[in-house]
Amino acid sequence: MSVEPTVLQQVASLKRMDAAALRGRWAALFGRDAPAAYKPEQLVRRLAWRIQELRHGGLSGAARQRLREIADGDELARGERRVAKRKGAGLAPGTRLVRHWHGVEHVVTATADGGLEYLGKRYRTLTAVAKVISGQHCSGPRFFGLAGPGKPQRGEGPYGEAL
Repeated sequence: MSVEPTVLQQVASLKRMDAAALRGRWAALFGRDAPAAYKPEQLVRRLAWRIQELRHGGLSGAARQRLREIADGDELARGERRVAKRKGAGLAPGTRLVRHWHGVEHVVTATADGGLEYLGKRYRTLTAVAKVISGQHCSGPRFFGLAGPGKPQRGEGPYGEAL
């Protein structure tokens, strides 16, 4: 009489398997090949779930329905591409930010796609532009006087220097 290994024993054995063995176990538990893009760590996690699901049961019908509803309302789950929300996205296209730094006027223009343009080059963030101008990493919104503690007063730069 053979004793079936416990769920814990089955899950523990997954960590000792190579990729080929994990893919074989996947085929046995799911009845199809594992996704080619899955790395061994992903296979182990999903196989561990499946072993427990088969032994103890899966999600309830109500939970499955709720997850479907959530997925139906999510662009990414529907296969739509999300537009990244960036800190600089609050600037209307065409907005010009002017910053005087070491006696030089620097002008940054917000673009329609949420990016920024400075000296004919495209940048994703104000911080990237501030680094080009100042030569060091600093908060872009703060550098341009848009945010942060100690927001500069009129006629004063973000670091307290007179303009």
